Amino acid sequence: MSIGHSADPEKKSARRKAGRPLDAAKRAAIVDTAAHHFFHHGYAASAIEQIAADAGVSKVTIYNQFGDKRALFTAAVECECEKMRGHFSLDAMPQGTIRERLTAIGEAIYAFLFRPEMIQFERRIAAETEIDPAIGLAFLEAGPWRMKEGFGAWLARECELGELAIPDPLLAAEQFVSMCKGMGDLERRFGASVTPAERDRRIAGAVDVFLAAYGTAQNR
Repeated sequence: MSIGHSADPEKKSARRKAGRPLDAAKRAAIVDTAAHHFFHHGYAASAIEQIAADAGVSKVTIYNQFGDKRALFTAAVECECEKMRGHFSLDAMPQGTIRERLTAIGEAIYAFLFRPEMIQFERRIAAETEIDPAIGLAFLEAGPWRMKEGFGAWLARECELGELAIPDPLLAAEQFVSMCKGMGDLERRFGASVTPAERDRRIAGAVDVFLAAYGTAQNR
């Protein structure tokens, strides 16, 4: 029997279709469906076959467009984190004083990280990272690290405009996020509730400390 006849028809189809662009709406449907599966069932328990069925495409289509499960996972995390990164784009940043803009960023950080599905997702990823560290690295690269870069770039731009004076914008980005979360990040992981008053107090305190450290004279 020749090698050509013994090849998997599905793989042959994938090779024929490789590189064919996918309709934007169909790609979005795949990524949204994958995000739902990964967030609610975890990485290991999410099967490409089921994601394809729920998205109304073949698994060959998914492999053609994303390559493998980890690449699809990365795309799903990027899609979710894009909601957060939008707050750090220069065009989308709310108007107002630097204090008001930092407060808006703090509120966006809190709203994003404290969603029940995000908490569940982080727990699943942490557990699966113990088995496969590459999963955790993929999450960091697709989400938190890119978001830090976006926030750091915004802080650097504010320094150029004279609103802030920061020697290391990426470090300052980490500091601000950490202060906004406070112990609320630890509390949420272990089932404690965080009231809106506690949230607002932490964010306001973070902005106060941040501006005391990095604000120019007129903004402290």
